[in-house]
Amino acid sequence: MSIRKPYDPANEGAQMEFDGRMAYLDYLKLDSILEAQSPLSDTHDEMLFIIQHQTSELWIKLAIHELQAARQAIREDNLAPAFKMLSRVARIFEQLNSAWDVLRTMTPSEYTEFREVLGQSSGFQSWQYRLVEYLLGNRNQAMLRPHAHRPKIMKMLEAEMQIPSIYDEALRLLDRNGVKVPQAMLDRDVSKTHSPDQDVADAWKTIYQSPQQFWPLYELAEKLVDFEDYFRRWRFNHVTTVERIIGSKRGTGGTNGVSYLRKMLDVELFPELWSVRTDL
Repeated sequence: MSIRKPYDPANEGAQMEFDGRMAYLDYLKLDSILEAQSPLSDTHDEMLFIIQHQTSELWIKLAIHELQAARQAIREDNLAPAFKMLSRVARIFEQLNSAWDVLRTMTPSEYTEFREVLGQSSGFQSWQYRLVEYLLGNRNQAMLRPHAHRPKIMKMLEAEMQIPSIYDEALRLLDRNGVKVPQAMLDRDVSKTHSPDQDVADAWKTIYQSPQQFWPLYELAEKLVDFEDYFRRWRFNHVTTVERIIGSKRGTGGTNGVSYLRKMLDVELFPELWSVRTDL
């Protein structure tokens, strides 16, 4: 019986020596990433909690990258790349939804063992999540306050508040392409959250009633709805996960926990794209 020799990738040309050369570890800065987990307790499940939130922040960073580029593409009437980016962001939030399934393997008893070491830290304070909401048009100025102690972050969020959101740019796109949007809506104070408007709903109705005539705008509408669908599921899964682990207790950041998160379920990012379904 012959003895099979161990497989050696070098025999097929694989690079095996990396002294002074770019390697996987170097390119991805894995030393920094993998050393960024520093549990403050000796409990087993704190590592899960840390990695869950760190990886979520990485996915959100990518979502911001894609949303900013999609907004710019819409502003420039360059819709094909915008569609690809919006589809990618929807898939990012599908990934974030799956992450809740992992966190839900932690029981209330296990979370209680290390909860006190979190102090007042909370996902409520995520500046990246806040930037996502501002990019999308949910511009609650009160939510700037948790970031006041970080001037650079505060300046970035304040700057975002002065730029039309991705939904504002979508409405401007409609108007440029022959679907009338009220001038007051085009000239509105973009630092405020968009309020539902029947004339805007009628503009979207025009598109949905003649999709072949307005196909690019129709496709944009559905890309936005698709994204908000996944975003809503993420919010719902957040509520469910928190309720499963801490019940109705206050969050570490001082919010009312589940009751606060449930209020967020009622927030509509693109309200007329939902109401138009009733009007058709």
